[in-house]
Amino acid sequence: MKPEEHKAFYRQMLVIRRSEEALRRLFADGHVPGFVHLSIGQEAVPTGISHSLRDSDTVSSNHRGHGHTLAKGVDLEAFFAEILGRVTGLCKGRGGSMHVADLSRGMLGANGIVGAGLPITLGSALALKIRGKGDVSVVYFGDGALAEGLLHECFNIASLWNLPILFACENNGWSEFSPTSNQIAFELKDLAKAHKLSYSHVDGNCVGDVAKVAGKLITKMSASNKPAVLECDT
Repeated sequence: MKPEEHKAFYRQMLVIRRSEEALRRLFADGHVPGFVHLSIGQEAVPTGISHSLRDSDTVSSNHRGHGHTLAKGVDLEAFFAEILGRVTGLCKGRGGSMHVADLSRGMLGANGIVGAGLPITLGSALALKIRGKGDVSVVYFGDGALAEGLLHECFNIASLWNLPILFACENNGWSEFSPTSNQIAFELKDLAKAHKLSYSHVDGNCVGDVAKVAGKLITKMSASNKPAVLECDT
């Protein structure tokens, strides 16, 4: 990896971290309507994956989606305005923390419901395949979403229809306040195999590794429309 790439990765991760720290202070001081879920410590995953994405590629996020949104390239000032409920925000202040979207950047939005970004991304991937321009779709979800029946349904359809979708699981070992091991009776790699999906595993705290593995998957996906699962430990 070139020094310029290292610098770009570090800058993006730092922007996400400092933004989250600022939002933590703003929320504590009562300036943020509603609630916020921060992604501190998980900056390397969206930074590495977004390195290979274009504006025409689409992304759906989850409740912990600030890092995914910023890494996709949305305007930083409009991002903060949105979370603060300002009319100058990306969604005119009506979306807030868990529903930030910017279609001009391919950011379909975060979501407050566990796993709800999966079918949105599935539909987007189908549209991208029909357009036939080699664009891909990415959905971020946590390991807590593995227990959702919707995940199994989306894996199945993506495999059956050969949709260009990257299922990016940010596995931090916890589903809200409970260890994932107490809730999930299977391994993600086995579930992917059952649905005939390509599976890769990476250290989600090493941005270079994430970028390298995700880049290969996205390039292959763009050419073949084959879906893939990327599990990132973080």
